[in-house]
Amino acid sequence: MKQIIYAFVGTLLLVSCTSSTSEKAIEQWKQEIIDTEAAFAKMAKEQGMNKAFVAYAADNAVLMRGNQLIKGKEAITKFMEPQVSKGLAWKPDYVEVSASGDFGYTYGYYTFTYQDSIGNDVESKGVFHSVWKRQDDGSWKFVWD
Repeated sequence: MKQIIYAFVGTLLLVSCTSSTSEKAIEQWKQEIIDTEAAFAKMAKEQGMNKAFVAYAADNAVLMRGNQLIKGKEAITKFMEPQVSKGLAWKPDYVEVSASGDFGYTYGYYTFTYQDSIGNDVESKGVFHSVWKRQDDGSWKFVWD
């Protein structure tokens, strides 16, 4: 009987340690995605959204703009070239990551500022949703935005 109790307690301890480790890993991966979003937003502010979107896009990334899908990093580069922005700011309100740590997603609010055809500053606000994929080098790149 004692052996059964020891085996049961040992199993409980093992499961609780494994669960705790998984929770720690998931929290770490979430923080990595949050940090990546922050670096992405900082680059957009300092170097322009064009450079930032290209830098943080995976090779097979897809942008949805209006009713148009821009597929692949090369197409994203071409799409972003003529885009003119006075500012783009965002911060994720929510982040989630897969248990395997290879995919995650974020969403939140953004503010996009641009100049219209007569020179007036226009501010557009909305909701963003990004899907992130861990790359072979361990970095995170978006595959959907």
